Amino acid sequence: MRIHTEEKPFTCKYCGKIFSHKGNLKKHIRIHTGEKPYTCQQCGKSFTQSERLKIHMRIHTGEKPYTCQQCGKSFTQSERLKIHMRIHTGEKPYTCQQCGKGFRQNVRLKVHIRIHTGERPFNCKQCGKSFTEKGNLEGHMRIHSSEKIFTCQQCGKSFTEKGNLKKHMTVHTGEKPFTCKQCGKSFTQKQHLKVHMRSHTGEKPYSCTQCGKSFTEKRNLKLHMSVHTGEKPFTCQQCGRSFTTAINLRCHVRIHTGDHM
Repeated sequence: MRIHTEEKPFTCKYCGKIFSHKGNLKKHIRIHTGEKPYTCQQCGKSFTQSERLKIHMRIHTGEKPYTCQQCGKSFTQSERLKIHMRIHTGEKPYTCQQCGKGFRQNVRLKVHIRIHTGERPFNCKQCGKSFTEKGNLEGHMRIHSSEKIFTCQQCGKSFTEKGNLKKHMTVHTGEKPFTCKQCGKSFTQKQHLKVHMRSHTGEKPYSCTQCGKSFTEKRNLKLHMSVHTGEKPFTCQQCGRSFTTAINLRCHVRIHTGDHM
């Protein structure tokens, strides 16, 4: 009956949060006490709730009872399936109030907000570099440890991040999953498609602060800046002559090698 009356007689002594059922309060208290009475017999990981242990067990059993009817992909949790379905529906219910960008998950919106606030709560203890996400910090830490745990089974090349291995695999498969809707050209990476789209929109987001010239890519602006700075970072190892771009250096090296192709 408390559902109808909205009566919540059980109060947390730590934070003051109230509950309609004693059992819910008991579960909540574990957040404060750190108690995790439900332990996995296979790996020893513990949980505050039996439901969380049940879901965790699916990692060991391989059970994925929630299946997408559109693409067949399966998940261990119904909530994961619900989020996945937004890929097919295009639904992005979480919107940034500052720039209007939409997200499928609330957690992604929270991370995005840090772009506007400048918040970078995850700090590297070795070099001081900060990150907006814990996963980015973990990937960064491998730079210090030289750990490369993701290895290509075809050529043996290793990577610090799973995403970089995934991108690399397109070299072997020839897969180009990102296609331009305007001209049909396909790309191996989403970022490459994003840059390509600027050829249709005319967008040039990278502008030179000295002369105002704009570019579609950040690297092109960087190359352009050498016009103003006079910097020539690419040096011939045989004669010492320097160049503003790597391609100009490669062309020059042919003078020494005799390769005029």
